Amino acid sequence: MRKLIRKLSDMRGISGFEYRLTDQIADMFKKYCDDVKIDSLGSVIAVKRSNKPNAPKLMIEAHCDEIGLIVTSITDEGYLTFANVGGVDERTLPSTEVTVHGKEDLWGVIGIKPNYLLEQGKTAKLKELAVDTGLSAEKVKELVAVGDSITLAQSVGRLGKKQFSGKSLDDRASVAAIMRVMKNIKDLDIDIDVYAVAAVQEEVGCRGGKTTAYGINPDMAVAIDVCHGITPDNSDNAFEVGTGTVLSVGPNLHPKLTDELFAVSKRHGIKVSTDVDGGNTGTDAWEIQVACDGVPTALISIPLKYMHTSVETLAVSDVKATVNLLTEFIKEQRGELQWLNF
Repeated sequence: MRKLIRKLSDMRGISGFEYRLTDQIADMFKKYCDDVKIDSLGSVIAVKRSNKPNAPKLMIEAHCDEIGLIVTSITDEGYLTFANVGGVDERTLPSTEVTVHGKEDLWGVIGIKPNYLLEQGKTAKLKELAVDTGLSAEKVKELVAVGDSITLAQSVGRLGKKQFSGKSLDDRASVAAIMRVMKNIKDLDIDIDVYAVAAVQEEVGCRGGKTTAYGINPDMAVAIDVCHGITPDNSDNAFEVGTGTVLSVGPNLHPKLTDELFAVSKRHGIKVSTDVDGGNTGTDAWEIQVACDGVPTALISIPLKYMHTSVETLAVSDVKATVNLLTEFIKEQRGELQWLNF
């Protein structure tokens, strides 16, 4: 599992530029699924079919895009100014290593004026930062154009014995979980069709989750994303990494589907915590729920420390708990969904 998470984390594709990685993700799904396609928006849709006709459809979904930057100008000296794509925390950008995706990939750093030259108490703003590639202005302008994407470069890997740290674990760790679920059910005779989705553009508006839900029109759906892990400066609405997966409750989530997932976790001894979301969950579950004529939707989250930075950190055991919960839920389905009715 750790190797799979790292492989996906190291891929590079910010929102709107997922074409850099979706072919690779599609190829990885092909080993376990009956059919794989990339839709018009760029999301990957893979399906493992039941042998039974007119089987109910379950959609399990995670997003494959990542936050990042986009080039807005090239200065006369060859520096690259940029805007953010998605929820980039500008506090973390100074001294960050990046990859600029021009005609070829270029290594760069985001420099900052030394602290002793700044006004006391002042922090650098996004508009004051720029990427330095170390190349001449002429060479930069030959290789880079306004509108090219920039990704965060760090990928730490193993952190201690049980944790993993790197970029874009939000939400590639969940994509890894879905891949492992599809591997687990590959040779099983299941009573439902399972659609695995790696959706695009979640970080800029939950777009791929919405369009894939309309395209599939599932009978039920489970979105997989991340939630906040407890850190020294954040313990509110957060969960200790290494304590299992997290199920959300609230108006965005279908109570009977969520209750069944809780029941499955109890039957199989899978560690699950409860997150209460009183409104918009900020995930693709928000759009999936209201696709077509409504989709019973649940949300599973993996606790993640340092979200939207280049050193996002999680416990691999929590990803495995997510895999086990989804696998056992699918195995228990018997092809009828009356239990979902109110």
